[in-house]
Amino acid sequence: MSSYLKVLLLAFCFIPSVLSAQDKITISGEISDESNGETLIGATVFVKELSLGTATNIYGFYSITLDPGTYTLKVSFIGYEPTEQVVTLDSDTRQDFRLSPQGILVNEAVIEGESTAEENVGSVNMSTVNMQMEMVKKIPAFMGEVDVIKAIQLLPGVQAAGEGSSGFHVRGGSVDQNLILLDESPVYNASHLLGFFSVFNSNAIKEMQLYKGGIPSRYGGRLASVLDIRMKDGNNKTWHAEGGIGSVSSRLTVEGPIVKDRGSILLAGRRSYADIFLLASSDPTTRQTKLYFYDLNLKANYKVNENNRLYLSGYNGRDVFGFGDQFSFGWGNSTGTARWNHIYNSKLFSNVTLTYSDYDYKLEQVSDEFGFLWESNITDLTGKVDYNYFINPQNTLQFGGSVTWRELDPGFARGTGEDSFLGELRMPITRSRDYALYISNEQRFGEKFTVSYGLRYALFQNVGEGTIFEFDNEYNVVDSAVYGKGEVYQTYGGFEPRIGVNYRLNERSSIKASYNRTQQFIQMATNSTSSSPLDVWFSASPNVKPQIADQYAIGYFRNFFDNKLEASVEAYYKQMQNTIDFANHAQLLLNRYLEGELRVGESRAYGIEFLVRKQTGKITGLASYTLARSERLIPEIQSDWYASNFDRTHDVSVVVAYELNKKWSFGMNWVYSTGNAVTMPTGRFEYMGMIVPVYSDRNGERMPAYHRLDFSATLTPKKNETRKWKGEWVFSIYNAYNRHNAYSINFVQDENDPNTTYAEQTYLLPVVPAVTYNFKF
Repeated sequence: MSSYLKVLLLAFCFIPSVLSAQDKITISGEISDESNGETLIGATVFVKELSLGTATNIYGFYSITLDPGTYTLKVSFIGYEPTEQVVTLDSDTRQDFRLSPQGILVNEAVIEGESTAEENVGSVNMSTVNMQMEMVKKIPAFMGEVDVIKAIQLLPGVQAAGEGSSGFHVRGGSVDQNLILLDESPVYNASHLLGFFSVFNSNAIKEMQLYKGGIPSRYGGRLASVLDIRMKDGNNKTWHAEGGIGSVSSRLTVEGPIVKDRGSILLAGRRSYADIFLLASSDPTTRQTKLYFYDLNLKANYKVNENNRLYLSGYNGRDVFGFGDQFSFGWGNSTGTARWNHIYNSKLFSNVTLTYSDYDYKLEQVSDEFGFLWESNITDLTGKVDYNYFINPQNTLQFGGSVTWRELDPGFARGTGEDSFLGELRMPITRSRDYALYISNEQRFGEKFTVSYGLRYALFQNVGEGTIFEFDNEYNVVDSAVYGKGEVYQTYGGFEPRIGVNYRLNERSSIKASYNRTQQFIQMATNSTSSSPLDVWFSASPNVKPQIADQYAIGYFRNFFDNKLEASVEAYYKQMQNTIDFANHAQLLLNRYLEGELRVGESRAYGIEFLVRKQTGKITGLASYTLARSERLIPEIQSDWYASNFDRTHDVSVVVAYELNKKWSFGMNWVYSTGNAVTMPTGRFEYMGMIVPVYSDRNGERMPAYHRLDFSATLTPKKNETRKWKGEWVFSIYNAYNRHNAYSINFVQDENDPNTTYAEQTYLLPVVPAVTYNFKF
């Protein structure tokens, strides 16, 4: 065991005993949904006599320390009836609250407005968006499938990687610079059906939080963003089921108590069925074609006693493509999370977590002479501990640490046919360990000034067995070094300071600023703007330094019309070191010398984001606009700054949802963005009878602008109050005005006139209608 790890473990054994010392009086407990027992994240507890309060953490626990006395506590959460309770504090007190879902629309609008105001104006967090699933479900869905990834792509500073893609870019960052977590376990490829759907089943998700900047110290390992997705815990009161039957896929979720009021379980499944329709084909090969995806979610929890609760959750999903018995292609994710929540006392809360993540893909061709099988996978195992220490209403301390073991297998290919002349090719497997320690505090200074400050230390180690190649100035291999099993042959580490500031101008407006440094020790090799299942992940090494980003942001936040409308404008600047790009015509797949294809420099991203959002009343929605640049300077590629592949100057999203009456509701969204930066031929010359193209500077040209309009209408038939079954019909139209958005542009030489070259545009999706039936019982 390394000395670093020993210090980490000793620190976490010692700190809780030190922090258990108390003064004053503390009231603490859990806030949950009365109807199903789900804990509520971010529910507020407000002390009316002192005009101060606190909020529940990501596990639904709150704590507030006060002088002895009698107080009126107001507890509220978006979409729930608020409750008030008078408490007399003369000793530390445990007080749980159960909130009832809001039943009257008018009252709901008032409560939502108050909660939104506090989050938008009063919270120290900036560049952060929390989205409840009920809001996400109002957005028109592609082929009837509600998708959390498609929802965040509508936010300012977030751009879709491509038509239908589940990949996304945040503030000038690449797809692999986003940390995606499902119940704290990393997800390496969040796409189904080549990106048209994400792996997240909306019926199994409770909420999601996107951090574009001001990233809390407890997160690390990526430069651009953190998308933290939490699954539902499951109903611990009664058994329920919900699902949907759609044009592409169907889904079913079942949840209920293991032991009433103490434990629950949730099971969710989803499967597409394009392959079923192929069975109707008259062509035998087509009938044998496989084309589907599925995913399964499981979560269980059990409340041992008031101070201990156990959670177990998992996900497994897979995509399968097969053309007859000739060719097959597939990939999948598996994740698992085991958690133990423990309350040491009324002020100190801990969460111990063990996570597992595995992503794999394979490509197979069946042939006697040319048959082959190519397999690759990523596996990581993480253990971590997180503490919340509620010092007093002015200070909330968080600290913890983690250890991760990771193995990257970029590929193993071998011939499979009886007469195959293909041998075996194994890419070097890389193994690494990540360590991290962090501490942060959110501190209030009076009624106007709040500061969140923290520090994270990250350490990365390459661990053998491993082979490292040495390259000369021309990137030719000149030597290699072999390291034995368990041998540490490269170490990187550094501090990552984080700080956020909120100055409240008045009850309706505030100014916020933030700075954070992040480091990234693994990255993805791809020649496309969006991720694909065959992309290759590789880690830092003696030849590859970790990427580092410093981001600065400042913003103005304001609520209007009695808090029914929230608005913000944020400006940011991000400077990145050790940015990686690839040489022209780089060979990325099954290349033992991949590091020789890398070119290293620096990059920067800057922009301004506008957001207006309304979450109350019959008409809800948002409008966002982003003006931004993302540029790179890599001397071995180009001597001047050039646009990154995902640089888009303008990005606009408009989303509107309208509840006409109890039966009908409607949704609409319109998106527009500048076309991707690409390298294209701008001229040509003839050489020895051949036409040779002349290309622009790296990413010196643009694809056509992208824009699209979607509609949806939801019909909820008149309910029979005596029946438990509830259903609704959702009708949707994707790309309503049939915009032929360019997916790719190829330049083709005219067969009849060799002196003529024309551009040939490929687009993916025309108008796509869909019908889905959703049900609950």
